[in-house]
Amino acid sequence: MGNIEIVTIIIIVVNVLVSIKGFNDTDFFERYKFQIGPINAGQKDRMLTSGFLHVDLAHLAMNMLTLFFFADVVINWFGSIKFLIIYFISLLAGSLLAMFFHKDEPYYSAVGASGAVVGVLYAAILLQPSMSLYLMFIPIPIPAYIVGIGYLLYSIYGMKSRLGNIGHTAHFGGAIGGYITTLLFLPDLIFTETLMVILLAIPIIILFAMDKMGKI
Repeated sequence: MGNIEIVTIIIIVVNVLVSIKGFNDTDFFERYKFQIGPINAGQKDRMLTSGFLHVDLAHLAMNMLTLFFFADVVINWFGSIKFLIIYFISLLAGSLLAMFFHKDEPYYSAVGASGAVVGVLYAAILLQPSMSLYLMFIPIPIPAYIVGIGYLLYSIYGMKSRLGNIGHTAHFGGAIGGYITTLLFLPDLIFTETLMVILLAIPIIILFAMDKMGKI
């Protein structure tokens, strides 16, 4: 990881400013958060604006810290414009998957950049599968692809059990967005990183297979 890129700084600043506004203005937060009912009523902008709101400082810090560590991997491969495309497609993919799974729940709501950030993380893993990560309380490096796959399997469990006040569906949708967009930008990965492409697709296949069987 080198010096933080200006595009990453801009995204972090926008997230911080919008989130702080939401912390201090309940009406603003309620108007721009992701919520099925208002979106179905025509407020489609919520599918984008919700990605810049956070419930608290810890939520905001976690997302921005993750973005800080992995954005430059994607930028180094693709440049700032394609990075932004991956970021926003992942954000919208998270909202679209949430719409798909919660379409009959008008009061279902969510906020946070997690979908976009997980999309960037998944893209970074696909581009640089040899990366290792250190997780809290685990003193040894863990291959990044194991973390990515494990996180999505955990998200499936979270979606199925409605675990915590967390937008597991948006996280998963973001990963799908990052995965597909990365392969569209660099289809040679299918041949040069075939095993990794297959491994990272496994949780996605499991999710839709479970949905088809009515198990989620």
